[in-house]
Amino acid sequence: MAPSELDRWLDTEESRSVGWSDGARKEDATGSESVGHHQGRRIVAIKQTRKADLSDEDYADMRKVVAYVKRHLAQGGPKDDVKTSRWRYSLMNWGHDPLKD
Repeated sequence: MAPSELDRWLDTEESRSVGWSDGARKEDATGSESVGHHQGRRIVAIKQTRKADLSDEDYADMRKVVAYVKRHLAQGGPKDDVKTSRWRYSLMNWGHDPLKD
């Protein structure tokens, strides 16, 4: 997903409705932010950074994203209604829309 597309997605209720929360991150006063939602914001920041300015931590986060997406795609999505599935929404939080493969 393009940074602007991912940024818009992260502002949706559907985006906030999925994912595992480690309890350590706070999105706002309403509760904790899921790990995937936080990672989505990191992806936007990384994609907006010049390659020469990327840190070792940025590269580590990119490897984490690739591993997550690969693992979840291998699990396969639901048999019906992928478009509104929690599986797709979770992948989209990590910057990948499986319907755009």
